[in-house]
Amino acid sequence: MLVGPYSGIDLKTLVLVAVLFVVAESISTIVVSNGKMGMSPSSAVSLAAVVLVGPVGAAVVGFASCLTIRKQILVKRAFNGAQFALAAYAAGHVYLLCGGAVGEPARADFPMILLPYVAAVVTHTAVNSALVGVLMWTLGAVRTRRRSPIHWRPLVAVELSSIGYQMLGLAIAAVWGGVGVVAPLLVLLPLFIARWTFAQQADEARAHEATLATLCQAVETKDYYTRGHCMRVAEGAAMIARELGMPAERVQKIRYAGMLHDIGKLGVPTKVLQKTGKLTDEEYAAIKLHPTRGYEIVREISFLDEALAGIRHHHERLDGRGYPMGLVGMEIPESARIISVADVFDCLTSTRSYRKAWSVEDAIAELRACVGTQFDGRMVEALVRAVEREGWKTPDVVEPPGGCYEAAEKAVGRTGPPAAEGSAPAPAEAVPGGRDR
Repeated sequence: MLVGPYSGIDLKTLVLVAVLFVVAESISTIVVSNGKMGMSPSSAVSLAAVVLVGPVGAAVVGFASCLTIRKQILVKRAFNGAQFALAAYAAGHVYLLCGGAVGEPARADFPMILLPYVAAVVTHTAVNSALVGVLMWTLGAVRTRRRSPIHWRPLVAVELSSIGYQMLGLAIAAVWGGVGVVAPLLVLLPLFIARWTFAQQADEARAHEATLATLCQAVETKDYYTRGHCMRVAEGAAMIARELGMPAERVQKIRYAGMLHDIGKLGVPTKVLQKTGKLTDEEYAAIKLHPTRGYEIVREISFLDEALAGIRHHHERLDGRGYPMGLVGMEIPESARIISVADVFDCLTSTRSYRKAWSVEDAIAELRACVGTQFDGRMVEALVRAVEREGWKTPDVVEPPGGCYEAAEKAVGRTGPPAAEGSAPAPAEAVPGGRDR
């Protein structure tokens, strides 16, 4: 800031813009569902300062972030202030280098002012992103050797939203001469309303998630061995859906289906679910009713939408030997074909009352062996690619009350691969897939 230049700085304008920046920066909007990332419309005011008071004035405005009305520790305030100041200062110099003029834009300045302003926006975004990236790396939030990939879509959404706000800075600067301090209100008020609506939708989505998680817990309290199974199936199904290139909204629906695919087991006697010996025909028939019962339990929940088909048909097989309707091939809904693969993969890689967990490699080999008879090959290969890239965390070994799984294996005489779903009598879980034997 000592380097200058100081020309074009109007003290009154500088003070007003700085106050507006502090107010805007104090109103952060959460834009990522995990609640760990947010943004505010202050970037628009920062870019307006680049035009109105130049690089030094914009740096002063950016450093005013230290005065934001939020609960922040001192070091975070200092970092944010320095970050905004550096980004605004760099953007201001690029604006001048590209031919921009400091001061209130006149009608004659358009459209030539657009080029230097867009260059300033790009610079502001680049410097901001670089500083945040260095911070995350320094804090250890970014690992160079991590197996799971960085989810770029939320980050891109934040950056695009930020750029959109920054472009509005030119509109603020353009009307500043006519209405003064009211200019940001006229430009940003509709956006505040839109972001408030978005926040309400995000809160509703979190409420949906919490409700479904509670239902998952209700199912898993009945079966000691399937603790965490529903959430793992949900994650596996989401991995497959993303690998297939499905839009985010549809991925979420399929994830819901994974969470609730076994909700119908609430209607299955606990002694049947936890039985370590082989099932009778009557017990197996009770197990086979759980997809239909699950559908009946949740069919009135409107936001589930496509998830209902996944819940109802996740035990169908391509060869028509599945249940509850014996659908064949592509008659089976796509969501159900996804859930089927994720469900069996997690079952195979988890310890059950009747066998040890399989390795990920053996489970993948088994899934591939059942392509065309039980599973859709596209879904299997999508899961394989996702697991190879992101990894798969197998659940911890679960000890049954009063004994260990080795004793349970001896009780049923099984240590090898599980039998096919279509054969009865079957083990108590009766959900793992397998080639016909």
